Amino acid sequence: MLDVSVPDPPSLPKVDPNQYEDAQVAVDADFKRTELEEFLEAGAWTEAFEAWAQETPVTDEQWQVVLELDLLTYFDFFWDDFADRVGYHAPGIPEDWKERQLHPKLTSWGQVSSINAGLTELGQVVCDVLKDEYIDWESSYEAPDDLPEFD
Repeated sequence: MLDVSVPDPPSLPKVDPNQYEDAQVAVDADFKRTELEEFLEAGAWTEAFEAWAQETPVTDEQWQVVLELDLLTYFDFFWDDFADRVGYHAPGIPEDWKERQLHPKLTSWGQVSSINAGLTELGQVVCDVLKDEYIDWESSYEAPDDLPEFD
């Protein structure tokens, strides 16, 4: 359990999620970031963070590294209309952390992996809370008529 104060929710960037290696969404989509930011501010972030903190293996020392590197500001959440879900991009410590001497308290791949996995899990919890408890819109994606039928 991580016993820390809930940080402020991130401000969502206005970038195309297709720029991330781990996301692929429709190019002309409405990512609904304004609405998602409002939900985060209205309590979704706090609810998700508190649930995540109860279960995360991230330690207090690792959390300090996250805060000192300002990693939370790099979170992104966006609506993926095609999949009818909230997509996300979680920040992480890069593979060359050691060469760059990114932070003096980072001394092992185990720490880096724990932080990166923890932030990914936090992102998923936030998405789940947003979708399950805040979002009331339906996906507007309509499949084309010429899709093959599988019997």
